[in-house]
Amino acid sequence: MPAKLAVLVSGSGTNLQAMIDAIACNLLPAEIAIVISSRADAFALERAAKAGIPTLVVPRRAYRDNEAYSLALLEALEPYQPDLILLAGFLSVLSADFVRRYEGRIMNTHPSLIPAFCGPGFYGQRVHQAVLDYGAKVSGASIIFVEAGVDNGPIILQEAVPVYDDDTVNTLAERVLAVEHRLYVQAVRYYLTGRLQRKGRRVCITSADGGEEE
Repeated sequence: MPAKLAVLVSGSGTNLQAMIDAIACNLLPAEIAIVISSRADAFALERAAKAGIPTLVVPRRAYRDNEAYSLALLEALEPYQPDLILLAGFLSVLSADFVRRYEGRIMNTHPSLIPAFCGPGFYGQRVHQAVLDYGAKVSGASIIFVEAGVDNGPIILQEAVPVYDDDTVNTLAERVLAVEHRLYVQAVRYYLTGRLQRKGRRVCITSADGGEEE
């Protein structure tokens, strides 16, 4: 039986689309059981509907704080019993209670090499602008397990992306996003095939025969 994924979104949903495409190409032994958006106008909802995936809108602005919002999300997810939750451009911070409920079963992606250019206030184009403003020569993408807080969970995969002298926010974002899509699908595939082992903050990737990869 394919694993059940839940995807939480707030915007255009390009990472959601990467998962939809990977499943369609039989790269992931999974199905997306539900897509939940924090905004009714998120284009990700159209992507899900086109793929025949059920959707829900749980608007962030309808709740007083992240604790109340996270509780509403838990209630919305309960009927679907997801095996893995993917944050895909989801802009709300999940409560500690939410993270405990799905401990080790929530992933997120970030458009930099964590721990650089991450944490509260660093999301989307703000990250790439900060990279350019700092004069960094390298940026990249990171896939992490979610813990309570912002961008502070154990790192599953990372890949560097060079920063060129003539880069703009848009050109850098485009190159990072392409890597982000590929890494996220790869991380989910590793998880679903039992190849991720957590040792404290270290996430080890085992080979197909069960040995740890170099």
